[in-house]
Amino acid sequence: MSQHESPLDGWLPRVPLGTWTESAVDWATGTLGPAFDAIAAVVDALVRPLDDLLTGVPAVVVVLVLAGLGWWLRGWKFGLGTAVGLGLVAGMPYWEETMSTLAQVLVASALALVLAIPLGVFIAENRRASAVARPVLDLMQTMPAFVYLIPAIFFFGIGTVPGVLATLVFSMPPGVRLTELGLRQVDKEIVQAAESFGAPPWMVLLRTKLPLALPTIMTGVNQVIMLALSMVVIAGMVGAGGLGDVIMFALSQVEVGSGFEGGIAVVVLAVVLDRLTDSVGERFPSARAQRLARQAA
Repeated sequence: MSQHESPLDGWLPRVPLGTWTESAVDWATGTLGPAFDAIAAVVDALVRPLDDLLTGVPAVVVVLVLAGLGWWLRGWKFGLGTAVGLGLVAGMPYWEETMSTLAQVLVASALALVLAIPLGVFIAENRRASAVARPVLDLMQTMPAFVYLIPAIFFFGIGTVPGVLATLVFSMPPGVRLTELGLRQVDKEIVQAAESFGAPPWMVLLRTKLPLALPTIMTGVNQVIMLALSMVVIAGMVGAGGLGDVIMFALSQVEVGSGFEGGIAVVVLAVVLDRLTDSVGERFPSARAQRLARQAA
């Protein structure tokens, strides 16, 4: 049987899903070309200056800033560990690629959160929207990461921009889900107490629900950043640059040493970003109150 033949040929009519998809892509490329160009220009305008800044600043300055931030948020042990880990990365030949990856992760994560948090708030307040969004989010989270690169290449070509946009879409679902979860977990009695004082719905949301949901929302922020980092590395397949290029080149040339160095840089960056964002979430008053409540129980 040919690889293009269905085992049900002759029994059921063939569904030309691929042809429909190609037609839709061709229509979108032809009709929405200016919109795609504008999106690409905005993303490039965000990534390029940050990339130039991080790669232009001496490595020792970046290491000291992130180590100092880690010391302030988590204590001297983590600050020292951050300095050692980033110092190791700076001593390898891929510091500029690491900073390019960091710039892409920060931009993609920021854009994903700008979209994910308001969307999470909306579906938390609207059960019909939640019912519609849930299967879409399930599909997004179960789809293989490589699939996100295909439409990005079709609409934006090869380079950093399609990598960042594919990363944005790939990393959004946890931000949406955990924002919704955090708002739905707010104690209804607290919400009713706020409403009993005559507070309008928008004030209840801003002054009561969101502050109490912040620890869960910050968990979503953490997960968005971690997924963005993993996807940015995969986006090296479409020429996004950074550590993704290093690892893809090492795989294609079977260069164990450079692949290991690129992998170590990714791990160090992931640990630092994970712990820093986790510490930011723990500093909110609602997170401290919940922690004290658990200890008292």
